[in-house]
Amino acid sequence: MRALVVVESWFGNTAQIAEAIADGLREAGADVEVAPAASAPREPVADLIVVAAPTHNLGLPSPASRGKAIEGGGSGEDVGIREWLEQATPSAARLTCVDTVVASMFSGSAAKAAQKLAHRRGWHADRGPSFLVGGTKGPLAADALETATALGRSLGS
Repeated sequence: MRALVVVESWFGNTAQIAEAIADGLREAGADVEVAPAASAPREPVADLIVVAAPTHNLGLPSPASRGKAIEGGGSGEDVGIREWLEQATPSAARLTCVDTVVASMFSGSAAKAAQKLAHRRGWHADRGPSFLVGGTKGPLAADALETATALGRSLGS
């Protein structure tokens, strides 16, 4: 199986989740490429694509929310998961959307927004889990990396 993990991360938490998913996929025997959304292939050749994004303002990061992340000490690129999904050519690959969220009753979900956008663009997309972070800058919940690795193994089997 060939897998592509496309990630947008501003404080490193989502990148850690993406790498843990990739590790699990590799454990399951997959050939895995991890790429930031800004440099991910626009015509992906993969059996499985995982997109991972942080939740900003109840959904996918936008140019405005990225500006706020930079003001808060984050670093990232102008092209994120939203733009990648809008520009990438849909394929027959299975696409799974995951996100990181701050625990709150009004946290929203970047994964849900990515799944909806992917469907509108013609992808077959599933919504994967949300991974909790303890605040905007983290840290990740204690079991998040183990859960992400297990998800990767499951997706790869």
